[in-house]
Amino acid sequence: MGKSLEVLVKESSYALVLGIGGGGDVVGTLPTSRYLRLLGIRTLVGGLTWERYVNDPEPGPRKMEEIVEIKRLSATVGLANARTRTTKEIRFTESVVAEVLGEETVLVDLNRGVQGAIDGLNEAIEQLGVDLFVGVDVGGDVLAKGSEVGVHSMLADSMVLASMVNLKVPVVLGVLGCGTDGELSFEQFNQQVARIAGYGGFLGARGLTPDDLKVLDEVIPKTKTESSALAVKAARGLQGEIEIREGRRKTMLTPMSAMTLYLDPRVVFDRINGVAKELVPTRSLEEAQGVLERLGVPSELTYERKYVWKRRASDRPSGGKK
Repeated sequence: MGKSLEVLVKESSYALVLGIGGGGDVVGTLPTSRYLRLLGIRTLVGGLTWERYVNDPEPGPRKMEEIVEIKRLSATVGLANARTRTTKEIRFTESVVAEVLGEETVLVDLNRGVQGAIDGLNEAIEQLGVDLFVGVDVGGDVLAKGSEVGVHSMLADSMVLASMVNLKVPVVLGVLGCGTDGELSFEQFNQQVARIAGYGGFLGARGLTPDDLKVLDEVIPKTKTESSALAVKAARGLQGEIEIREGRRKTMLTPMSAMTLYLDPRVVFDRINGVAKELVPTRSLEEAQGVLERLGVPSELTYERKYVWKRRASDRPSGGKK
C-alpha cells in the first residue's frame, strides 16, 4: 500500500503539482496546491503545452521552440509567467494562472515522447529542488482501460502517467471531478476507483473548500476550462445529468464531483490504465500517437486534427478545392 499524501508531505518540502491532461487541467491543480501549502510545504503548479482547440487551433502540444517568454529548465520543461505565449500570440492557461497567482507556473512539452518527458522532468525537478510530484487529472479518464465507449482523450494523461512512475521523487495521482470530462460514466469511474482501492492504491480524498472556491472563482472566468468549472458547480449543490462539450457529451454531477481523490500512480499504471505501459519507450509524440492507433484507443490528437480539417474545409468557398 502506498503512503498517504499527508505522510509524503511530512517527508517533503517542495511539491510540483502538474495538470496532466493539458487544456485547463492546471486549474484543477489549485485545490491540491492550496492543501499542500496548508500542510506546510511550498508548491509550484503547472500543466502541458497542449491547449485544447477552443484556445489553440493548432493540433497537439506546442514545442518549447514555439513558445516565447519562457524560462527553460530542460529540453521539455520551462517556467511560464503572465506573458508566456506561443509564437502565434496564444496565451497558455498556465499564463493566466501565473497572472492570477502572481507566481511562475510550469509548462511541460510532450513532443519528445515519454522518454523526453521523463528526462526533462527529472532535470527540472533537480534544478528546482522539488521532492514531491503530484499529477492531477480533471475528470478521470486517466483511470480508463482504453476500451470504454465514451473515452476520447487518453494520449496526454497516459503519457504523463507513464512519465510519473519513472521520476526520481515520490509521486501521487490526484483526480478532481468524477467524470466531469464526460468520458468515463459515473459507474465506470467508481468501478475503477474501487479496483484501485482493492489493490491498496486509494490514498485519501479532499473536497473543495470555501477558500478553494474563492481562488477558482477568480481563475475560471479568465480561462476556457469546463471540467474544473463543473467541479465548482458541484461544490455549490448542482447535481444530475449535465450536457457538456457543446452538447456532444453528458456527465453526471454529484457531490463526489467536488472532490479530489488521491491515488497511487503505480497501481493505476500497473493495474488500471491499459495504455501507459506501452507508451514508456516512446521518444516522440507521433510514436506515442502510433501506439494508441495500434491499440485502437481514441486520442485527442486524432480528434483535433480531424476537427481542424473539418473547420478549415467548411471555411472554403462553395465548390472550391485546395
